Amino acid sequence: MEKVKNIIMVIFGASGDLTKRKLMPAIYMLHKDGRLPLSFAIVGISRTPYTDEEYRTYIKENLMLYMKPEEIPSEEDIDKFTSYLHYHAMNPAERDDYKGLNSYLRELDKKIGSKGNYLYYLATPPSLYGVIPQHLKAENLNLNEGKEGKKRIIVEKPFGFDLQSAQSLNEIYRRTFDEEQIFRIDHFLGKETVQNILAFRFANSIFEPLWNRNYVDYVEVTAVENMGIENRGGFFDQTGTLRDMVQNHLIQLLALTAMEPPVAFNATSFRDEVLKVYNSLIPLNETDLREHIVRGQYIASERDQSYREEKNVDPQSRTETYIAMRLELNNWRWKGVPFYIRTGKQMPTKVSEIVIHFKPTPQLLFNCEQGECPKANKLILRIQPNEGILLKIGTKVPGTGFDIHEVEMDFNYKDFNNLSTEDAYSRLIEDCILGDPTLFTRSDAVEASWKFFSPILDYWKNHPEAPLYGYPAGSWGPKESEAMMTEHHAEWTNPCKNLTKTNLYCEL
Repeated sequence: MEKVKNIIMVIFGASGDLTKRKLMPAIYMLHKDGRLPLSFAIVGISRTPYTDEEYRTYIKENLMLYMKPEEIPSEEDIDKFTSYLHYHAMNPAERDDYKGLNSYLRELDKKIGSKGNYLYYLATPPSLYGVIPQHLKAENLNLNEGKEGKKRIIVEKPFGFDLQSAQSLNEIYRRTFDEEQIFRIDHFLGKETVQNILAFRFANSIFEPLWNRNYVDYVEVTAVENMGIENRGGFFDQTGTLRDMVQNHLIQLLALTAMEPPVAFNATSFRDEVLKVYNSLIPLNETDLREHIVRGQYIASERDQSYREEKNVDPQSRTETYIAMRLELNNWRWKGVPFYIRTGKQMPTKVSEIVIHFKPTPQLLFNCEQGECPKANKLILRIQPNEGILLKIGTKVPGTGFDIHEVEMDFNYKDFNNLSTEDAYSRLIEDCILGDPTLFTRSDAVEASWKFFSPILDYWKNHPEAPLYGYPAGSWGPKESEAMMTEHHAEWTNPCKNLTKTNLYCEL
């Protein structure tokens, strides 16, 4: 698929939180950098009865609120950006309302010359993901019209709530759009530092010979936040951390870490290799479900209230806000190497990273500085914050003797020719306009992921006595997750609360 020169972007859920916090700032940055199509318009869709001018004012106010301080636009530039905005009030769940949408888009099409190129963005509750495409089809708003008239649709996560619902949703999309028209978005894959995992692995020959079971002891994948659920109680209490984070974000990070080199860096080859990782996940038996998964829920502490006290959360809720798991892959490269993944709310700090723990040297030849022996080499791929790469190695302490001290070799993106990392949503929206699906999830990968994780949800549903451990808000989660690691003589890498370039990792 090729880049379209003119396009109308239709955002369903235009007055919602995602649109004002993420999508509009991301599209503004594309506008600022001159990366939008020549003729471009945004049509906001929701039930709120805005006029065009009222909607432009609403977006303008929120841009000033949610843009980074250094990126806040001038009055002139924000007026130019908001001139792209139009608004059409309708109920996305009502079939008959799409007749009016069809007429509205065709009238706007005549004004800007978009030639029937429409990009639909579903920034709605998941309950509408299966409804909107069917209503679009009823008005033939899903059909490509020859060389021009491209129709594309972006769907947010979660794509389904279990294997059965994901399969049903995929079937709806198969009947309404071609796979090449569907862009299942996960903003993690839009992050520069996530894409850099591939560049680091496949652009540097010195690590490839070590990237396997012969030299790697175990791998950590961490994505934790130092905040609660904010105003998402109603959604989150029905979703939980496994659906919200693990089934999509964390498993994709694991796939990028474990995948084989694609034969070429294109959408088909890249996504084929991701699928192979998902298919090589060793299914968890009942013993594994008890011993290799730790789920938790934050309780009150001096720092904050408990999860059950959050707005719109059931006071007796058993929804997990933390999960740690041990996974293994049944393939030649990684057989026997455990992958530990964890994610949680109300942690001491916000950090996403992948840690490769190499095997220790077979024999300790040198003295240990003050009796503290350096641990095995550790490679840390920092996704956020302090984006970069850190390698821990042992080196000789100056002076007599051979005392060994652990030091860090560090690269930080902030030092990369004064270039800042790009906004993830900006990158992915532009990729969709360009027609590049590489960083979007394919239907078979969605189902393969749910095939692995659905048995966990089924086990919790059928075993209400399965432990749900409490952990104080502001801690590193249940102590049971530490015990799970010690089984392999492993331990979590816990960054400091206040990361600095000279003090990146330490025990709290």
